[in-house]
Formats: sequence, structure tokens, C-alpha cells
Amino acid sequence: MLLSIDKVEKRFPVSRGLLGRPNAFVKALDGVSLDLGAGEIVGIVGESGCGKSTLGRCAVGLYEPSGGRIAWDGQDLAKMGVSQRRQSQRRFQMVFQNPFASLNPRQKVREILTETLEVHSLLTSRERTTFAADLLGKVGLAQGDLAKYPHEFSGGQRQRIGIARALAGKPELIVMDEPVSSLDVSVQASILNMLSQWNQSQKISYLFISHDLQVVGYISDRVIVMYLGKIVEEGITAEVLKKPRHPYTKILLAASEGKKIKVKGEPPSPVNPPSGCAFHTRCPYAEKKCREENQALTPEGSLWKVACWKWEQV
Repeated sequence: MLLSIDKVEKRFPVSRGLLGRPNAFVKALDGVSLDLGAGEIVGIVGESGCGKSTLGRCAVGLYEPSGGRIAWDGQDLAKMGVSQRRQSQRRFQMVFQNPFASLNPRQKVREILTETLEVHSLLTSRERTTFAADLLGKVGLAQGDLAKYPHEFSGGQRQRIGIARALAGKPELIVMDEPVSSLDVSVQASILNMLSQWNQSQKISYLFISHDLQVVGYISDRVIVMYLGKIVEEGITAEVLKKPRHPYTKILLAASEGKKIKVKGEPPSPVNPPSGCAFHTRCPYAEKKCREENQALTPEGSLWKVACWKWEQV
């Protein structure tokens, strides 16, 4: 398995006591598990604050998990030495939501795209420039853009540069964190088509993070729905979109289709989450059991899993 995430937790301190010790935490991830194989596209969907971006950063080693295990190609990330992790990071890259914030404004595009090659001592200086020009062509930009700075490009063009930078190390997996959310619909479609073509031609795997089920539905093979740090539904994308089993997935799907749907209450605090199922405070199907006991993903071992006591009635 290219990427294995097993019961991963991630806590962030939100307040500290007199001695500077954390006395309150946000549990951004609460026992999340997933596997991603070579050439597979897995979508992660959920509203802001559900933990999907934190999961992506943990997956590529930008965050250290508070618990659980992450393995790259069967090797435990926590047990890798500095040199081994540095070499492996070429294979596991990330594209961020805000390309302008993630691109160094003082670097020209040539430097941005060849930085990875320099760090790993790959190719000669001339070969790196040729390689960078080829990358720009692959993402629909011109060779002359190598001499420009990030501020000279539109948002869609900057996102293409961010994707080209991720491709520079010839990765096997790219974590995409909301890569098209801030772009026009036409630009979104162009980038999604480009990513899909590379997946098919080069077998690059994606962990594709988004708040939009329609976008995830277009590009992903499997979809994972997260709520308050937990996975609440997981399955083949087409099947989940056709008949979602979890009430929260139904709400996300309705929102992505532009339908108006009433949801009671507000999202609970991640610092002090409710007992039982975290969604019960907003769920129209909630009953006493939902408030008292959390349902784990079920049925175990199936391709379609859901964490809901009432899923057969949804």
C-alpha cells in the first residue's frame, strides 16, 4: 500500500496554564484510518474544521501525529531517519489551497521549480532549466514564464505553478488541499481534467481534499466524508453520491447541488465535543442511543462503511 494511515490522532493546544503547559486541546483528528494504493484517487470531503487539511499535512509529514501510525510504502514515517525521510519526501508531495501564500514571492518560477532538484542534487543546472520548462508546458504555461515572479500570474496560473512544483520530484502521491476551491468554474474544470489525465498516464495517486462533493465526485475513485475529526462515511464515490447513507453526507451533497436544506444547530466545539455521535446535535434522525454511544464505521471489511446507528433509515 502506497499510503497507510492507522488510527491517527492529532491534538493542538488552545490554552495553557501558569507553567505554560497545555490545559485544553482541539482534537483535529480522532482515530482516522485509511489506505491509498498506487494510481488511486481518494477524495476527502467535509466542511471547514472537520480535520481534512490536518489529515493531509500529517500524510506528507508536515505535522507529527499525536497518536497512531502513518506508513509510506510500508515504512513507518515516525521511524525514518532524517536522510531517509528526505529522500522519501520526493515521492510524497502537497499542493496547497492558496498558491500565492505557498510560493516564495522573491523567487522566479525557474527557482521555484528547480529547488527540489537542487536539494536532491538531481541533473545539471542546464538540465534543470530544461526540465522546468517542460513542466510548465505540462501545466499549460509558456517557457518564458520561467523568468517571472508569482505576483505576475493569475490565481489559476499560480495554482498550476504549485502543481508543477509538486511534480518536480516525480512523486507517486500528491496531497491536494482544496486546489481548485478559489478558482473560476472553467479554470477548475481545466485543472481537474489535467490532474485526471496525469493519473491515467503516469499513475500518480492523489489524496484530494475538498469541501465540495461534486468536485470530489468528478475526480475521485473513493470518497471519505469527515466530521469533527472522524470519518463518518467511506465508499466508492459513484455509489456514495447516488445514495449517501450518513445524514451529514446527504447535507453536503444537497449543498453541493445548490439545494436549500435546513440543518438544526451549529457545529459543536472541537474543544468540547458532544458525547455519542458528534453529529447528533444537528441530525434529524438522532435518538437516545445516538446521544449516548458513538457508532464505529460499519460494516467492517466492506467497501462502503458508515458511522451511523440509523443508516438503514436515512
